[in-house]
Order: sequence, then structure tokens, then C-alpha cells
Amino acid sequence: FYMEHHMKAIEFDRHGPPHEVCHCIEVAEPNAPGPEEVVVAVEACSINPADLLLIEGRYPGPKQLPARLGIEGVGRVTATGSGVGHLDTGQRVLLLERTNWTEQICTAANNVIAIDQGIDPLQAAMMKVNPPTAMLMLSNYIDLAPGDWVIQNASNSAVGYHVIRLARARGIHTVSVVRRQSAVATVAALGADLVLVDDENLAEKVRSGIGDANLPLALDAIGGAACLHLAQSLSIGGTVVNYGFLSGEPCMITPTETIVRDITLRGFWLANHLGKATRQAIEAIFTEVTSLIMDGTIAAPVEATYGLDEVKTALAHAGRGERSGKILFTPGGPIA
Repeated sequence: FYMEHHMKAIEFDRHGPPHEVCHCIEVAEPNAPGPEEVVVAVEACSINPADLLLIEGRYPGPKQLPARLGIEGVGRVTATGSGVGHLDTGQRVLLLERTNWTEQICTAANNVIAIDQGIDPLQAAMMKVNPPTAMLMLSNYIDLAPGDWVIQNASNSAVGYHVIRLARARGIHTVSVVRRQSAVATVAALGADLVLVDDENLAEKVRSGIGDANLPLALDAIGGAACLHLAQSLSIGGTVVNYGFLSGEPCMITPTETIVRDITLRGFWLANHLGKATRQAIEAIFTEVTSLIMDGTIAAPVEATYGLDEVKTALAHAGRGERSGKILFTPGGPIA
């Protein structure tokens, strides 16, 4: 007589406010892994802005509901299939699936990446999306030289923090745009060279701050008028890279910017990048991210951690604007 063991997982059954439509449910624990599979006990998983947008129906996600959730996660391997030679039980791994808000996950071995045992699991739970996004946006569009400037909005986000720190490490200066005066001091403390509150005079404020320095790259997480303000701030021939849906509005850019000032609008989505990348390239990205976290170049602040059964409280907390850090789940219990 086989006794079925249960575990907690989070799912949503309709689109809407995350703290209303998400539930913690009891589900069967994974069976023994298949030949090419591993079972992972999830240590920590972040609540990423993309998770919230996905639940609200404003971001690409599962078509069939109810569905499991959780774009990011990290854990330890508890069982390996007979065909898995490169992973041992106890190994800490990054989870590449998008159903990580759970106590355990059974997944294909090529959907996990072994990472350094010494990494802080809370930082590792936030390393899949934001650090590579910052890293690749700074590298893939403009060949930046030391002394160049980059401008970004939503600068008090995790991507914003990483851009500031990564740029600084490369001798590149940052203009960091925020939506409210109360965020200025926090962002300046991270090492941003110039922090400004967004409005229709942004370009004038930028130029009075940096003169005619080269500003060839803008990173836009918001869309709408915020995108236009970045475009107006760029040097002639510059590129705006839109990577976020925060306003829900189309990216605004005028013919003056595109025609007269030769400004280009591009988009970046990590899912597309990773979808095209080889396994070797993906491993190289996360090896680099791991070392950047472990040497202290980048880190994302954590405001609170919750158990899976506290899902409604956790999601309401994650949805609040005035936060000083990320909200994470720790399915196996609190992490010291």
C-alpha cells in the first residue's frame, strides 16, 4: 500500500489581482525521476514583477488555467534519473522552468544549471532574470567605451541596481531616472552618477548634468511617455532598448527623435535570448552572474520572505510600490 505524500504549491485559476487569484494548494509530491530527470527541493523563489504581470494577464504566460507559477527559483537536487551523470544529490541548482513556487519540482536535467554551493540562496533565487537582463542589455546593443553614459528608468528596480553596479565596474556612467523624489537617495547610494525624477523636462536636466558627453544607450522598463523622455535625452544616433511593460502603454517616440536625431527603438526579452542560446552560452551567462554575486559586484536587497501558505500576504506585499527590496518565498522554511 503506497502512501502518497503531499506538498504545497501555488497556482492561479483566473487573471486578476495576484493576492486574490493565487492559492496555496496541496499536490502530490513528485514520483521518482525519469532517466533524464531530476527532483529538486526548492530553497527560495522570488516574486518577480513579471510574475505579477503574468497573473494579471498583462504578460505572456500559460494559456490553460489553473496553472502553476514562479519564473525564478533555486534549490538542491534530491534525486537523479539513471541517465543523469553530471549532477549529484545535494548539488545547488538554478531552475529554468516557470513553475517554481512549490516545495519540490521534478524536471528535465537540462532545465537546471549547477551553481556554486557557496552562493547565498536568496540572491541565487533572483539571478535568473534580472542580472542577465542588465548584463546583456549593456553588451548587446551599443559597444560602450569607458567614459560613455547610459540612461535608464525604473532605476530603483533590481535590474536598475544591477545596471548601475555593472556599468560602474566597466567605467561607464549612469543617469538613473526614478518616478518619485523619495527614491533619489536610495539610488544615489548605489553609486549612480546622476539621479533625476522623470518629467517632460528630463532631457534638459540630463544635459545640464552631463553636458555634451556621449549618451548612446537608454534602457526603458516603462513604455509610454517615459520612453519618449529617454529618447529625447540620448545623443544623436542613440538606441532605446525597451525591456518592460510597467505602464501598460505603447512606447512613445516622435518622428523628431527617429528622423532628425536618428534614434532607434529596440526590444529585449530574456526569454527570447535564452531560447536561441546554446546550452554552453546559457551556462556561461549564469557562471558569470554567479561570480558577480559572489564577489559583491551585484546584489538585490530583500525586504521579506514568506512561506508558500502565506501567498496572499506575500503577493499583496510584493504589489506595494514603496518597498526597499524583493519579496521571496522560502518553501522549505526560513533561510538564515
